[in-house]
Amino acid sequence: MVKIGVIFGGISNEHSISIMSGCSIVKNLNKLKYEVLPIYIDKEGNWYEVLDDICQMPNYKLGEEPINLKPIENVIKFLQELDCAFPVLRGKYGDDGSIQGLLNIVDIPYVGCGILASSVSMDKIYMKTIFSQANIMQAKYFFIKKSKNGIISVDNEFNEKEVSIDELIDLVYDKLKYPVFVKPANSGASIGVNKATSSSELKKSIEDAFFYDDKIVLEKEIKGKEIEIALLGNENVITSCPGEIKIKDEFYDYNSKYQNPTTNSIISLNMLGTNLEDELREIAIKVFKAVDAKGLARVDFFVEDRTNVVYVNEINTMPDITEESMYVKLFEAIGIKYTEILDKLINDAMEK
Repeated sequence: MVKIGVIFGGISNEHSISIMSGCSIVKNLNKLKYEVLPIYIDKEGNWYEVLDDICQMPNYKLGEEPINLKPIENVIKFLQELDCAFPVLRGKYGDDGSIQGLLNIVDIPYVGCGILASSVSMDKIYMKTIFSQANIMQAKYFFIKKSKNGIISVDNEFNEKEVSIDELIDLVYDKLKYPVFVKPANSGASIGVNKATSSSELKKSIEDAFFYDDKIVLEKEIKGKEIEIALLGNENVITSCPGEIKIKDEFYDYNSKYQNPTTNSIISLNMLGTNLEDELREIAIKVFKAVDAKGLARVDFFVEDRTNVVYVNEINTMPDITEESMYVKLFEAIGIKYTEILDKLINDAMEK
């Protein structure tokens, strides 16, 4: 029997999201094939075995924490006893390459992308730089970073210029026009992301984003459909059908995703037409390969209303993997069940 350690929680602001994915995976792994060990990391970075009955694992809601815990005194030794790790940590020390580096050092197979794909896909600036090099269409953008004296504007060739907030506002208007999205460079689940339609909103959005990161991406809005495609595999990548995110809020932010869901997902074969769906799948695979992804990912797109031009928004190398997640629903729509997804992820990890 294969011993699988499912690692969830972590110190990032996506801690609760990781718990929900981890517990869902523990419940749905085939107990006849796997010895499943739930491993929880609290917000201070302490590691624990979760002693809950793995067949009756609670459906933890956002903000709920496991309480039936046993401290892991020697993390390295504990990990070395696993046949495979299934890390579903998010954000800082999670899908930014950190846990992947630890598992490489321990020398055990693990589900998902390696250090390179995880780290560059977490940092939106370097993700976008790779997309540009691969001629992958994306919205106009530039980025800024904090300095001791204020703000530094950085163009797409990494030329730097110190600017005042008023100069930055003029720069945004000249380069991007409103509305613009303001995004912390290293943050997932749309945490810290805001849409600005005026100079006053831009100032407030920049202030909010700098709370989460010292680097911020400023990006032109694309008016169109929000489309997602899930990917599964290593060399021979399986793509799902496209799914559309229908939002009632201003945009698909953390609140509409998790705290007060107001979105509808539309998943239907050939809902966009064969040619467009084929184009989306081809681009999704190109994005996957451009960052050297392995195992799984979800690629998010905008399809512009006026032109049907496809823009890549981002790649997520550790999407939510719960029964209700878009990632799982997209594959179920083409006949691949949740348990089959989990089996393939583990098999691919052990064959890397």
